[in-house]
Amino acid sequence: QVQLVESGGGLVQAGGSLRLSCAASGRTFTGYYMGWFRQAPGLEREFVAAISSTGGSTNYADSVKGRFTISRDNAKNSVYLQMNSLKPEDTAVYYCAADYRSFSLRQPDYWGQGTQVTVSS
Repeated sequence: QVQLVESGGGLVQAGGSLRLSCAASGRTFTGYYMGWFRQAPGLEREFVAAISSTGGSTNYADSVKGRFTISRDNAKNSVYLQMNSLKPEDTAVYYCAADYRSFSLRQPDYWGQGTQVTVSS
């Protein structure tokens, strides 16, 4: 079992920044591909970013490329999402996810409980 706990969400004005954190506990964190998803009201959950187990490879949704940066610190069992130049359309609940099999995070094995990000115009 892996437990994931997100933090760092909040209310920010358009153009501002937030840094989300996801702390993992339980089984070996370094064996997992990690990522972030988000879900806005009335919409399906969508992929945001992924990072390989070593942190050497990353992948982003086109909508956040150039604005968001995913990183991880395996010594701290944590993954982060730095979000810059935020837009109102980034408003959503953001979820941390862990996938043992696939960098694409097609079927994550574990999910966090989510953290709300609200961007005002």
